[in-house]
Amino acid sequence: MRVIVIDDDQLVEMSLTTILGSDEEIEVVGSGHDGADAVALYQQEKPDVVLMDIQMQEMSGLAASEEILAMDKAAKILLLTTFSDEEYIVKALGIGVKGYILKQDFEAIIPALKAVYGGQSVFGGEVVSKIPALTTAKHAFSYADYDIGEKEQEIIEQVAMGKSNREIAQSLFLSEGTVRNYISAILEKLSLRDRTQLVVFYFTKIC
Repeated sequence: MRVIVIDDDQLVEMSLTTILGSDEEIEVVGSGHDGADAVALYQQEKPDVVLMDIQMQEMSGLAASEEILAMDKAAKILLLTTFSDEEYIVKALGIGVKGYILKQDFEAIIPALKAVYGGQSVFGGEVVSKIPALTTAKHAFSYADYDIGEKEQEIIEQVAMGKSNREIAQSLFLSEGTVRNYISAILEKLSLRDRTQLVVFYFTKIC
């Protein structure tokens, strides 16, 4: 897995680079100190995952994420921050990043990177606990309006709980391929781009 590391604290950036470099499955192919560095390095290196701080002086991680995803909607970005403010969570989820974890979850960084690389959306426990309160006004929602069946409803709920395709398959006694097909159909019916948007949709419209 090829990763770029972006953090405006040089000590943090060096520490992250050293820690990630100690894992034989991870290769740090570049590092930088603001969002502009992230955009430039993404264009240059085409990394598998971008590990990036949110609050940086010149260009924020959120702004950089928007630019990178505009260039490549399949980009995998894991945002890393000391803040769990709801404003950042809403913005990050809306942009379409694949993960958002707190720097305090130090031991979770490498597993989170690998999960994002594997196609999962990853959000730290403190972040997940805030998602249901992201919107105060919820609108009436009917699965029937979107032709979503009972099994699809179960899968949506499992995705919202952060379960992988394998875990969902085991829980619902399905094959992983069947789960993938269900999720693709659900995304198409709801006009959503990916699992992250499905999680946001669930907590803001359904839950």
